[in-house]
Amino acid sequence: MNPSTLIGIFASILLLVSVLFLTAESPSSFINLPGLAIVVTGTLAATFISYPLREVLRVVRLVGLVFRRENTYMRDDIRELVDMSRLWFKGDVRAVERELEHTRNPFLRTGIQLVIANTKEDEIFDMLRWRIARLKAREHAEAQIFRTMATYAPAFGMIGTLVGLVNMLEVMDAGDLQVIGPRMAVALLTTFYGILLANLVFKPIAVKLERRTEERLITMNMVLEGISLITKRRLPSFIEETLNSFVANYHDEIRDNSVKPRPDSSVSSAAKG
Repeated sequence: MNPSTLIGIFASILLLVSVLFLTAESPSSFINLPGLAIVVTGTLAATFISYPLREVLRVVRLVGLVFRRENTYMRDDIRELVDMSRLWFKGDVRAVERELEHTRNPFLRTGIQLVIANTKEDEIFDMLRWRIARLKAREHAEAQIFRTMATYAPAFGMIGTLVGLVNMLEVMDAGDLQVIGPRMAVALLTTFYGILLANLVFKPIAVKLERRTEERLITMNMVLEGISLITKRRLPSFIEETLNSFVANYHDEIRDNSVKPRPDSSVSSAAKG
């Protein structure tokens, strides 16, 4: 389970509990099933109209990705690239092919297969960059589904509010505040549901998926760089150091305050020398 998702769910529950039990005389006053049905059904209906069926059906699987902790396996890819670069540098093509049988990264496997086939470097890069662009476009479209749902939910919340206001206007002639007040509250609840679903469910899922895509693109570009160095027959040690720079984590790329500065006297004497 993804720890950040768990923290978000806990904070959401805490928020709803505080709203329902600490600010309202009756928690049941925030429950309006017809209003919730208007928001959820309307949002789903508009989404089905906006996207092909196969893309909308992937929504359930995508929600599961938000709750699951997903590893990028960058360290494993680096190790496999370095091992294969050593074998390739030695000219042991058979050993490289045997290593490919155990490679679980299809992007890496395709790149090495093209290298073994003596494909031109430019053609290898064009093929791999096309696959990177395809993955980026596909996963961006998946995240966009949830951003679209986040746009629709408040709109249908307003529709529910308008329906409630119309119903309220029908009883205003009676002038009974005991009737008008509850109906006004019910009318506003649909807007509450729409805003809540948009900002607490749909948008966070979209952001999480976009961050996942960014991490996957970093991994693919790292593999692309490793394959580029293998085609140029660079030393395996150089390839390893280059690829490790992709996973190196620096708090600040410009200044490392944990390193003690050189004394002024040493600097000035070194400058004079």
